[in-house]
This record gives sequence, structure tokens and C-alpha cells, in this order.
Amino acid sequence: MPLSESSNQIPLSFSPWEMFLNAGSVVQCVMILLALASLLTWTIFIAKSVEFLSVRRKLKTAEKTLEEAGTLALGERSTRPNSIAHTLVMAAETEKAVSYDIPNDNEGLKERIVLHLERLEAAEGRRLMRGTGLLATIGATSPFIGLFGTVWGIMTSFTGIAASKATSLAVVAPGIAEALLATALGLVAAIPAVVIYNHLARQSASCRAQVADLTSLVMRLVSRDLGRTHKLATSAQITPFDINRMVGE
Repeated sequence: MPLSESSNQIPLSFSPWEMFLNAGSVVQCVMILLALASLLTWTIFIAKSVEFLSVRRKLKTAEKTLEEAGTLALGERSTRPNSIAHTLVMAAETEKAVSYDIPNDNEGLKERIVLHLERLEAAEGRRLMRGTGLLATIGATSPFIGLFGTVWGIMTSFTGIAASKATSLAVVAPGIAEALLATALGLVAAIPAVVIYNHLARQSASCRAQVADLTSLVMRLVSRDLGRTHKLATSAQITPFDINRMVGE
């Protein structure tokens, strides 16, 4: 039979949907898994982009508020509850309160506050990156999952060709094309996942830098408060001495 007649008798459709429907069950499962991974990637991208936009706006407002606050108490009242800025200020206030029985230890108090704020800053950094690790997993594994579907599909196709003893290109092509679609879907899932992960990592680094700025502002308020306390204590010690000296004269 001529090749043209054979082609007319076997209608071939190479649309992605038709290839998916004609693929084997294992290859179909691989394709569905990769489609879900791609959908999850874009969902994380949208959700984290909205989150980072909101976080950056709040951090900018908090930075302006702490810049204008003259004392740690004013900073506590002017920052929003449940915000990272309020958490940092409250941590400094708490450390000052529990260290009331350690007099003349300004440097030690500053060191303890810095250690506490550094831990809070690290925790905030981990919270900002929450959910992005899944993108790294998708980017690393999707090509291999797609390759597994391709290998399985080609193996199944050659087994069917050997069983039917057909060597026509029209018989070989559909099975190979369906198998290669799994590799294509693996790349479609992996490439955006890697790009989006890097983008979100940069956004997270920017937010962590803003949190570090808030930590510096809190420490500046702490230093001011301790300086005022030291000045008042010094004045209280000098004033009685001066009065007694004046009375004696």
C-alpha cells in the first residue's frame, strides 16, 4: 500500500490534549502531576507577591514611625500590634524590664537586646521565605519526572511496535510524540519555578534588609533611653552634693 494511502487511512492528531488522551496511564499520571506542579508554582508566585508588597509597605511605614519616635515607649505606642516593628520594640522593653535588678550594666543590656532582636530578625526572614522551598523542589525534580514519563512512554511504544510487527512511521510517531510531551511539560513546570524562586528570594532579601533597618532604629531608641537614664542618675548624684556644699559655706 502506498504511503499516501496509509496516511489517509490513519488520522493523526498531535494536539497536546489529544496526545494526553492517547497516552498510557503512567504517562498521563506524570502529565497530571506536572500540570499540578505548574499550577502550584503560579499560585505561590501570586500569593507571595501580594504578601511581599504588603510587607514592604508596612515596613516602610514602621520605619518612618520609629524614625519619628523619641523614646522606646513612644515607639511601642505608635507601632501596630502584631507587626514585626512592634515585636522588636516589645522585645527591647521586656529585656529592659527583666534587667531592672542589674544596675550600671548598660553595655550588657544592649548586648542582650541585640541578641534577642537578631533572633527575631532571623525568624522573620524564615517566615518570609515560607512556601518558597516548594518552588526549589519543583524546579529540581520536574525535568526528571518528565523524563521518567518520556522513557516509560517510549518503552511502551516500542513494546507495542514489536508486538504488532509494524515499522511504519505513522505507527511509531504518535507514541513517541506522546512520550516527549511529558518532557516538555517537565520543562514548562521547572523553568518558571526556578525563575520565580530566584525572584522571591530577592524580594525576601529586600524585606530582611528593611527589618534590619528597624532593628537598628530600635537599638537607637534603646541607646537614647539609657543615655537619658544615665544622665538623670548622674544629676541625682551631683545635685545633693552641690546643695550640701552650698549650705556648708
